[in-house]
Amino acid sequence: MAERVLVTGGAGFIGSHMCRLLLERGYEVICVDNLITGRLDNISDLFERFGDRFTFIRYDITNPLWVSGRLDYILNLASPASPVDYVNLPIETMKVGAMGTYNMLELAREKGAKFLHASTSEVYGDPKVHPQPEDYWGNVNPIGPRSVYDESKRFAEALVMAYHRRYGLDTRIARIFNCYGPQMRPDDGRVIPNFITQALKGEPLTVYGDGSQTRSFTYISDLIDGLYRLMLSDYHEPVNLGNPDEKRIIDLAHIIIELTGSKGGITFKPLPQDDPKVRCPDITRARRILGWEPKVPLEEGLRETIRYFKRLLEEGRI
Repeated sequence: MAERVLVTGGAGFIGSHMCRLLLERGYEVICVDNLITGRLDNISDLFERFGDRFTFIRYDITNPLWVSGRLDYILNLASPASPVDYVNLPIETMKVGAMGTYNMLELAREKGAKFLHASTSEVYGDPKVHPQPEDYWGNVNPIGPRSVYDESKRFAEALVMAYHRRYGLDTRIARIFNCYGPQMRPDDGRVIPNFITQALKGEPLTVYGDGSQTRSFTYISDLIDGLYRLMLSDYHEPVNLGNPDEKRIIDLAHIIIELTGSKGGITFKPLPQDDPKVRCPDITRARRILGWEPKVPLEEGLRETIRYFKRLLEEGRI
């Protein structure tokens, strides 16, 4: 009998890829999403390809959820996750991180399910330690514009560990660094979709500050592989999932200009408040515990992502 997995945020960017991988590996998947940032287009192929092994429930997990039958795993991937969302959906972001995580932990406790929580490198804030290991506690502004995401994820991690210690719940925590690939929203405000969309339209690429700030970019297939390995592990403390190949934003802009053949150039704007100056994971723990590290080179992943965005543009969806 196939193991049964519930994926919250399953119609989102990461969640939809996770649903697809699980289905391809023989699991039965229940995808739960309220579609405030997720899209049915991301999962539309799964209904026909996998039949009754795939179920979609449109639901807001900030309300308690009842599911009939057994559950073997709950993967808690639900949350708005971009700077645009922090501005437009601040309360929703905090509610899903706090109340949504609580409700899914309660469901896991009721069902005896293993629980994986998708956290974020944003828990490190604007870090003073570089690269960031999991035992670094971070440097976060608790009331800044990004805090609705940072603090909801920090609270959720604490809640997950409390359920593990109090109830013995079988939990895992993934700290996800910048991830990219097909099925990202063109308008989600993150740097790679911003740059690709502007480049394909022949517009100047918007770089904030002087572009010297750094990020590490993980292609979606690498991230999903890491999440799956963590799901199958028995490790309970946080694990960084990211690419230690650090890039300056200005260098990323030049790479995308070259790959798209854009003639729009670059425009510079002031750096937003609390925007991290550096971001790069120490993945020693992921290598040791999961045998995981990213494999897809940046330019290869960008080519795949550009192809996806070109198709959206041709279809009039950008």
